[in-house]
This record gives sequence, C-alpha cells and structure tokens, in this order.
Amino acid sequence: MNVTATDRLPVVIVGAGPTGLAAAAHLVDRGLEPLVLEAGVRAGAAVREWSHVRLFSPWGEVVDPVAEKLLAPTGWVKPDEGTYPTGADWAGDYLQPLADVLGDRVRLDARVTGVSRTGRDRVVDAAREEQPFTVHIRYGDGREERVLASAVIDASGTWSTPSPAGGDGLPALGERAAADRISYRVPDLRDPAVRARFAGKRTAVIGSGASAFTALASLAALAKSQDGSGTHTTWILRRGISGSTFGGGEADQLPARGALGLAAKAAVDEGHADAVTGFRTDAIERDGERLVLIAEDGRRLDPVDEVIVLTGFRPDLTFLDELRLGLDERLQAPVELAPLIDPNLHSCGTVYPHGVKELSHPEEDVYLVGMKSYGRAPSFLALTGYEQVRSVVAAIAGDRESAERVELVLPETGVCGGAGLFDQPADTGTEGGGCCATPTTLQIGIGAPAAPGGC
Repeated sequence: MNVTATDRLPVVIVGAGPTGLAAAAHLVDRGLEPLVLEAGVRAGAAVREWSHVRLFSPWGEVVDPVAEKLLAPTGWVKPDEGTYPTGADWAGDYLQPLADVLGDRVRLDARVTGVSRTGRDRVVDAAREEQPFTVHIRYGDGREERVLASAVIDASGTWSTPSPAGGDGLPALGERAAADRISYRVPDLRDPAVRARFAGKRTAVIGSGASAFTALASLAALAKSQDGSGTHTTWILRRGISGSTFGGGEADQLPARGALGLAAKAAVDEGHADAVTGFRTDAIERDGERLVLIAEDGRRLDPVDEVIVLTGFRPDLTFLDELRLGLDERLQAPVELAPLIDPNLHSCGTVYPHGVKELSHPEEDVYLVGMKSYGRAPSFLALTGYEQVRSVVAAIAGDRESAERVELVLPETGVCGGAGLFDQPADTGTEGGGCCATPTTLQIGIGAPAAPGGC
C-alpha cells in the first residue's frame, strides 16, 4: 500500500469470530487501527450456534499467540493446552475476553451490506487504487452508515450459507417445502426439545465430513440411551465407502479428529446407522408425516422422520460484488489457494502453508481469510486462519519479509490423496510438495485425544 491519507483510516474486518478477532489483535500489535464489524449481537456469534460441538483441536491450537499477548495484561489465563474446548468454551473463555479487550474497535449487530472503492464501481480503472474503501453497514435497529477503510479483511466465514441437499448443488425438489423437517446443523441433543425431535425417530444424515460424523455419533449415543429406543439413522453418502471414508483414525495427527471418524464407523458397525452410498439426492417427497428421499438414479429410500443436511458451506460474496476478486471458478476460493485445497485433487488434511501471496486479489488490499478463504472446500483449522492473518497484516503494515515467511505446518489426517468427490483413483505420492509433503517448520497436532466431538 502506498503511504497516503488512507493509511490513517482503519482496517475494516468483517466478522468477530476467531480469525477476525485474531486479525484485529495483529493490527493492534503493529500499531494499526482495526474496526471489526460483526453481524451478530455477540462476539463469536457463529461459534455460539454450535456451542455443543467439541473441537478436535486442543486449546493449545485454537488461541492466536498475538491475541494471547494482548489478553495477558488483563489477567487472562489460557486454559489447559491439552484439553479440547466446545464451541461454548471457545466463545466464552477466549473470543469474548478478546473482544472485550478490543473494546469499541468491535461493533456488534453491524451487518456489512456492501464494499467498494470510494466513487468507483468495479468497472472504473481511473485512480482506483488511490481511493479508500467504502464499507456500507446496516445496524440491527435499521440505521445505515458508511465508513472508509484503508484495507478490508473479510473473515465473515461461511456458517450462514449451508449447502443444500441436492446432488447438483441446488436444493432438491421439495426441499424448501419440507423445511419443517430438515435441518442444516448438528443437533444439540442436550436440549430437551431437540432431543424429543430425534428420540425414537428415523433420521437421514446427508454428508461425509466431520459434521456428519458428529451427527452419526450423537444419534448413536441417543439410540443407546434410556429415552432413545428406536432411534435409527440412514447415512447418505454421495460417494462410495473406501478406506478413507472415516478419516485417518489412529493415524490422524489430530487424535480427536481421528476418534470422531472411528465413532462414526462404530455407529454403522453397531447397527445404529445404515450407510447408503452413491446416493445423490434429487427430490424429497412427503409421505404423510414422513419424508422420502429420491436419488438421481431413481432410487427411493424408506421414509424418515427427519433429515439433517451436512453437505458443507459456501461463501456469501454478494456484499463484495463491486470489488475485483480473483476467485477459482469451482471452489470460489482465491485462485492461488484453490489448487492447494481442491477436494477434486486430494482429500488430505494437510494444506501447503500459505499466506498473503495465495490470498491476494486483483483488488489491492482486500483479503478473504479464515473459512471464507476456502470457499466451498472443507477441513479448515483455526491455526490456518491465524497464520493467514499474521501474513496479511504484515503485508498491510508494509513488512513484506514477514508477510512472505511461512511459520506453520498443518497436521495430516493420516489419509492422503485421492479425489474426495467421487473416490476416483489419484496419485497419492508426496514427492514435489504433494498434499501431505512435510516442510521442516513448526509441527502441531500431536497429543492425547478427547472424547469424540466436533469439527
């Protein structure tokens, strides 16, 4: 960024989740002013919506070190590094204190509705990079405001836009009409009303990732409980079952993630769930009070009482429409990052370390970070986001040497390579920096597993 009047403007951060608040801490640490805009009424609003789910990374891997330094003068004490927080723990014991320290740099109930260059829509070239960003905000009480920014970091995540049940990426026929029996989140079976909804019922779970594993394990536990007799799950996979279906198991360098996959496998092995493979949902029909799922190939499943769709998430890019983003046409992730995370190419949990180079766009000084940066790709870890914002903030501060230095290696799943979408054979070699190549820098993720939990 050139040294201009825009440097005196704040850096706007969209989202007060783990990555957004970490970005704010890094900016403060470098003497820059952040302005965090959070659509929810509390910091970590999205994390609080899955408060019952346990992370498969321990406390030692979900606290940003610069944020920890900012918290230290308040007397904040980091929880036991080897224990595994729930979403509620993460939000209450870390994100909220961090937001409190940042004070009025964090605005709540403030939804970003648009970002552009002052006086320039996306078509205009003239003096474009000399103009500050203009960020439009709508508050919960209906007020609207426009603020100027020197740079924009979008850490808004993808939680608000879950993918539908349809195998073609669109809602299945009848999916909207059956909304009263369909959910897109892992159910909190501690809630008596939610528990009653699933106890003794037949539920279809669509998906093959960590969220689906969590739902399978939770429903299996319900089936074995005193009030859960008759609870059964139909697990629907768009692909077949292979050696990698349940993740890395005991070979996973995040042991709790491996344990989660093994818990899902146990749900099937013990008869609490039946797996239906190669089923790409085309329609959902009513059968009295139940629902029938129909595949593209015409197969019809037995009626179920409830459907849980856990087919991933996708980014909301609508409020960035006037910016010049360079996004991969498949994943909707930055073009330099997309090949490293593309599930068509590999399903390994390790992603080659990346930072500002892979996160830059044709529009200078705008960055998508955190889960938002992955577009439609899965398997994001908190440490990935923390490394991203460390690099991005260094670049904004003009410290290119630090921005381009890589300081992180992510843990492997124990399952590498191979065409995650259709189980097609693929080269799983690691020579030349394949998906599980291991650069010699900081290693994380080795520790004792927690009880099976969430993603």
